[in-house]
Amino acid sequence: MIDGQQRTHPDWVELEPPRKSRKRFSWTPYLFIAPNLLGFAAFTLLPLIFALVVSFADWDVISGMKGITWVGLENFRDGFSDPTFWKAMRITAIYVLGSIPLTVVLGLLLAVGLNGPSPGRGILRLIFFIPYIVNAVAISATWILLYHPRYGPINAILRWIGVDRPPLWLASSDWALPALIIMAIWGGVGYNAIIFLAALQTLPEDLYEASDLDGAGVIEKFRSITVPLLSPTTFFLLITGFIGSSQSWGMINLMTRGGPGTSTTVASYFIYQNAFQYYRFGYAAALSWIMFAIVLVLMLLLWVYQRRAVFYDS
Repeated sequence: MIDGQQRTHPDWVELEPPRKSRKRFSWTPYLFIAPNLLGFAAFTLLPLIFALVVSFADWDVISGMKGITWVGLENFRDGFSDPTFWKAMRITAIYVLGSIPLTVVLGLLLAVGLNGPSPGRGILRLIFFIPYIVNAVAISATWILLYHPRYGPINAILRWIGVDRPPLWLASSDWALPALIIMAIWGGVGYNAIIFLAALQTLPEDLYEASDLDGAGVIEKFRSITVPLLSPTTFFLLITGFIGSSQSWGMINLMTRGGPGTSTTVASYFIYQNAFQYYRFGYAAALSWIMFAIVLVLMLLLWVYQRRAVFYDS
């Protein structure tokens, strides 16, 4: 009504104010994620913050929290000028570059083989995946026996085929690191193969059918179709493999303890030594953050490179 008259104009539209929807707040979703958030805060976030704080201090653990003495950037300066740490980083680079690329390549080839029709395919997949889930202590004990210079089956086979002086493996400063690399490849191939296998089963069949009509061979289809379409999976395995291998500690601690000498002292084991053998927690925390920064930069470079090398099918 306008001045007592009814609005009869056909273009007149009565607009009602929008009604605000009232949503009742619920704590239920937060209760479901609370255990995970609490675990993350207790075992990841708080230790990270504490490690960052301690990296600027010299901590006498025996005296408790009162033994913390602030030293500023001294731990970081010592870390950047420590030749032993950079030697450990070089050994880490050799270990990572020697194991991860081969693990990914062999995992891809194994996945292609397991993807085709073959008897006992399911059992074979399980067998190749078992090394990834077996306890590290059991794996280390087994490989120590395999690598035994005198009684190990590996050297027995080498002598049988005519090698008069087989390697001493874990007892040799020249062969200990290659021995760990071989074991790392053995342990990671099955996991990579399962991931590649899952990706292979999602590839479009029409591309392979079209290539068959064009007369493409097996190798040509693998090079032109399979490898490009699997590049996102390959990139994922490379990134996670590099990060995981750069943190390797358990197998090295169980099998060589960084030796003989310092031939297998990777950066993570060197940090462990400073923290729990020499009780230099502040220095070890600073080394951890230096190593984190180096790995982060390398991963960012890989991320930039993947924009040109990784094919995302849209």
